[in-house]
Amino acid sequence: MKLTRRDILRWGMVTGGTALLPGGLGRLGAASGSSGGGGGSDQFGPSPPTRPFVDPLVVPPIAMPVPRFPTQADPTNCVNVDGTTAVHVSGPRVVPPNTEFFRLTERPGLHSFHRDLPQNVIWGYDGIQPGPTFVTRSGTPALVRFVNQLPENDPVGIGEPITAVHRHGGFQAPEDDGYPLDTFCTGQSRDYFFPNVPDDGLEQNEHSTLWYHDHAIDITGVNVYRGLAGFYLNFDEVDSGNELDDDPRALRLPSGEFDVGLVFQDRQFDENGFLVFDDFDHNGFLGDKFLVNGVIQPFFKVQRRKYRFRCLNGANARFFNFFLSTGQPFVAIATDDHLLERPVTVKNFLIGPAERVEVVIDFSQNAIGDEVFLQNRLEQDDGRKPAELVGAPTPILKFIVDRNPDQPDRSRVPDVLRPVIVGPRELLPRVVAQRTFEFNRSDGAWQVNGEFFDENRISATPRRGTAEIWTFESGGGWAHPIHVHLINFFILSRNGSTPPPLERGRKDTAVIGGPEFGDVKVLIPFPERFTGTYVFHCHNIEHEDMRMMAQYDLLP
Repeated sequence: MKLTRRDILRWGMVTGGTALLPGGLGRLGAASGSSGGGGGSDQFGPSPPTRPFVDPLVVPPIAMPVPRFPTQADPTNCVNVDGTTAVHVSGPRVVPPNTEFFRLTERPGLHSFHRDLPQNVIWGYDGIQPGPTFVTRSGTPALVRFVNQLPENDPVGIGEPITAVHRHGGFQAPEDDGYPLDTFCTGQSRDYFFPNVPDDGLEQNEHSTLWYHDHAIDITGVNVYRGLAGFYLNFDEVDSGNELDDDPRALRLPSGEFDVGLVFQDRQFDENGFLVFDDFDHNGFLGDKFLVNGVIQPFFKVQRRKYRFRCLNGANARFFNFFLSTGQPFVAIATDDHLLERPVTVKNFLIGPAERVEVVIDFSQNAIGDEVFLQNRLEQDDGRKPAELVGAPTPILKFIVDRNPDQPDRSRVPDVLRPVIVGPRELLPRVVAQRTFEFNRSDGAWQVNGEFFDENRISATPRRGTAEIWTFESGGGWAHPIHVHLINFFILSRNGSTPPPLERGRKDTAVIGGPEFGDVKVLIPFPERFTGTYVFHCHNIEHEDMRMMAQYDLLP
């Protein structure tokens, strides 16, 4: 009989925040390396061969508002895989009159990863992968009802029909944050209210690229792997989403069809071309096929002009380091959910799980017929951390420059994007506490400060309106992308040195571990608006599921 993660939790091998996994137990397959970026799990063997660049890139549809409906109380009777029930429970939401209402259904859907593979049954928001993209404006709130129609006896056997939804990088109340125990089960729904306002009202804190994904306790990794993730974009008067905007404050970044979200993931398939997943790979599951927006190595036709690409690492454990095959640069304009103060021109960029990097690529220098490949040059053959840059890159996405612009390109990348009004210089005098958190491995699972996640334990009690310095350290040298809910932070130092250029803006996720990344010291301004319990965790999702998570109470 094959044990699942649910079986382990039910039978007490991992329960109540205590792991009793002896070394090696619970690991069915070890990841194996291969040329061109790293392989997948040996448990299943290699995926069937697929031809690169024969399928087009798929751009997810926009989530459309629906007529206003009565809000509802949160469900309280959904039992999680570890036997717990909801912690944050709210009654019907009272929302401002200008709130937009949305309804998304979590359900199975047929999905083509590649024309050389059979269609797979994925789980998606509205049955698609990635889910619909939210496009919102600052000052216009959103009330989203997520309806769970996932099957309780799914024949594929990947995923659990228990969900919570986290708007990653978002500024929202605890009951709307996707706290991992606040779940809803098959046949239930939950309302999430997103205020779509910056914390503390500062323009520098206006969101840009967020994403939403499943966040249920102990099963986030497998549910996200099955398809439960999507983009959530936000605009305002400055980043207006209109490159023709005549407002003198408007940035006029590439917009509309020239503003494209790209989520990068890896997946593995059995010999018949069906999706597989190793429940027991607690180091972090790696696949040997590279996806962009749910398609293996797609192509994308572009005009000879500028494009804005919102790059999201949506993989469970894989890191990427991206280059362009022509050697031309990227102009980075944002990291995670905020625009940078100024654009940064780079030849390549590293992106860990859950991180976002927004770049502008100017194809006007290319000739019609040129093919430009987005390449990953980072080798990774173990979920715990990446290896080194390789000489033989893996092409992930092919851009085909197929025509001149239909209209003159009026987009631009101005020298100043989001000025930092309140930054480290202003925040450091407000620091009232310093804390250190070590992310380490123990008993076949993962810990924070030597302890497994326990919903009854609070690891920090900051007060709203104050600032603190947190140091994230990695025991054992493994890489951990650390994500803190609700807040954004400034990286003060990496391994005691000034952070690199792409880590000098506001961040919500920071990679630590080993000589490659080291430790980071971050400056966290806690907002005034909300109080309550939020989590922080490793976003190698298998590490998170195996209890590398802690929580803090934001006090009045």
